[in-house]
Amino acid sequence: MKKLFSVQVMVIFLFCLVVSAGGITADKKREESIRIKDAMGRSVEVGLPVKRMVVLTSDALEVIRALKADDLVVGINTGIARDPLFWPGLKDKPTVGRWMEPNYELIVELNPDIIIGYARHPSQDMEKKLATFGITVLRLDFYKIRTLLKEVEILGRILERKKEARQLTDWYRKKMNFMQEKLKDINDRPDVYVESYSKYHTTGPGSGGHEICVLAGGYNIASNFSIPYPQITPEWVLAKNPHVIIKATSLSNCYSMSHPDPLQSIRNEIMARPAWDNIRALQDDKVYVMASDIWTGPRAIIGTSYMAKWFHPDIFRNLDPEELHREYLEKFQGIKYQGLYVYP
Repeated sequence: MKKLFSVQVMVIFLFCLVVSAGGITADKKREESIRIKDAMGRSVEVGLPVKRMVVLTSDALEVIRALKADDLVVGINTGIARDPLFWPGLKDKPTVGRWMEPNYELIVELNPDIIIGYARHPSQDMEKKLATFGITVLRLDFYKIRTLLKEVEILGRILERKKEARQLTDWYRKKMNFMQEKLKDINDRPDVYVESYSKYHTTGPGSGGHEICVLAGGYNIASNFSIPYPQITPEWVLAKNPHVIIKATSLSNCYSMSHPDPLQSIRNEIMARPAWDNIRALQDDKVYVMASDIWTGPRAIIGTSYMAKWFHPDIFRNLDPEELHREYLEKFQGIKYQGLYVYP
């Protein structure tokens, strides 16, 4: 069974590498627009140049800042404003409500050329409500490793930042190539229980958590589920008896965190679950907590690096995920490294 994951790794990895040819075509009828394929697989025409945009997701906003196009942002979700240290140049932008439920009247008042959201959220009503005002809805996720680079290149074309997009994707590929080269000959993958933000909800195929677990050289014990985020029972985890447990947390403002207490308390709760002291991961002290900042999204390469080091410490003894994170923040986000993102 575990050998199948070598094939899975290569499939995911090839998705990441073969991105340049797909997703973007020039519109022959109108030179001032391009036609792209969004995260839902839809063909969307985007007028050029884009001068004003509302961005509903932090993942998209992080990519936009990496492309040095944050000056085009005229509206953000309310969560961005609550994290001023991480978003010093964007914290004072007008807010348009929550990323899942934006205020359409506020969006229209800002008169953007485009608005960027996730494939699944907000609902499809967004297109209907904004079409009358000539606002193009662009649904790009930026949280799945296998499609991240493709979406970065699409956004680079739309925002006329192709050079900056190439710099980011080249950096990303280099780091991924390093890990995949190290892992290409491994035969032994630790069994891993990955718990998402909600208690007893794991990550199956199609989720970002599953992707990074596999890419990091782990065997996701939820691999046989047919849905991305299945709910399981404590007894199911006990029966699987994983070697490693990874708990994702949606704690906010990890960039400003200076003490690990919030992360430690989450780990303590897992360690105290009834009968879980019989699980190998607890007996071997291999229970880890990871913040959503590096879990999926543009910084998923950081989370993958931590996992690779936890799963295969001998192979990655010289890998420094914290230094990788520092490089990313300073080079592509223009901010210094600080905060706490994993425990222990």
